[in-house]
Amino acid sequence: MATTHVKRAFKYRFHPTDAQAAELSRTFGCVRKVYNMALQARTEAWTLRQERVDYNRTSAMLTAWKKTEELAYLCEVSSVPLQQALRHLQGAFSNFWQKRAKYPTFKSRKKSRKSAEYTSSAFRFRNGRLTLAKMDQPLDIVWSRPLPEGAAPSTVTVSQDGAGRWFVSILCDDRPTMAKPVNAAVGIDVGITSLVALSTGEKITNPRHERRDRGRLATAQRVLARKAKGSANRGKARTKVARIQAGIADRRRDFLHKLTTRLVRENQTIVIEDLMVRNMLKNRKLARAISDAGWSELRVMLEYKCAWYGRELITVDRWFPSSKLCSACGTIAASMPLNVRTWTCGCGTTHDRDVNAAKNILAAGLAVSACGDGVRPQRSAPGGRSSVKQEVVPPQRRRAAAQPRG
Repeated sequence: MATTHVKRAFKYRFHPTDAQAAELSRTFGCVRKVYNMALQARTEAWTLRQERVDYNRTSAMLTAWKKTEELAYLCEVSSVPLQQALRHLQGAFSNFWQKRAKYPTFKSRKKSRKSAEYTSSAFRFRNGRLTLAKMDQPLDIVWSRPLPEGAAPSTVTVSQDGAGRWFVSILCDDRPTMAKPVNAAVGIDVGITSLVALSTGEKITNPRHERRDRGRLATAQRVLARKAKGSANRGKARTKVARIQAGIADRRRDFLHKLTTRLVRENQTIVIEDLMVRNMLKNRKLARAISDAGWSELRVMLEYKCAWYGRELITVDRWFPSSKLCSACGTIAASMPLNVRTWTCGCGTTHDRDVNAAKNILAAGLAVSACGDGVRPQRSAPGGRSSVKQEVVPPQRRRAAAQPRG
């Protein structure tokens, strides 16, 4: 069966020795220091002299910084993660110039992600054992799943989360096997009570992972708020809060992985709505529930899994009236408040709001697949990435766009 060549990251837990933990902590600190100094230098150059500083200039600055007495400690860690930090800063500026992100911000010692990236020149991977630069012993990795046969890692990223857990992400080439073609298509309508409603009539209940631990989390956060800033007890309380939040995120991610894998395996074509989740989070009454549902993460998983396994993913424009449109006769209801969960059309058909929306989404997506009716390039995917997926534009908007403007 046909395969496709992709870059794939495999993430594992590992348990460092005391010496390894100390070395990695120093590396994290140096990476943060170099990133912040380079960001400050680039900002000042533009503000004071209207001068753009690129990666090569900051790399030369790093060499000069290492020669000073004040920053001599930068020589004690591997130089590769420091250079990678400068490349990441260059990428952040590129995203800013192309209006995909805001202006880069400084990294905080307490709030920013602790991570360091090593390229192939700064690690050794032999016989399933990974040894990083400046270390004598390989990392004690928990191999929860095997790497692809004959894998040759190109980069390794080591990180530590707020709960104190250590992770290593290994990027290597992979060739996922295309899934066996199936003659099935499904439309998906996301929601809060039901996480997804399928055009087949199936509704998958939202597990509400955050609500299950909301009491524990609130108690831990209150305890944290009472601790003196800078004290050791405050650090312990912060770690406890982070562990609860990490457990919630882990359960949500696990559930979404299982759900999206099942949908991709069972269907050749998947149709979803192009929701602007970032704007929906401005609704104070629903923001918490929307965040807990993980709609953006669900879409991202569907995107890359469809690409891996040869499935088709189609997006329907967010203004498509999927809930108000009768899937039986095509009549559009005048209004459809959120509290209306079932409704009866004039043709006599009684609809479940979510299932009806999923059926309409599927029908619109199949129209795209069959003849390209009302198709235009999608504006952007979650996180500002460009996408080649397609949208279905409602007829009302197509007619309005065709009218001349005076």
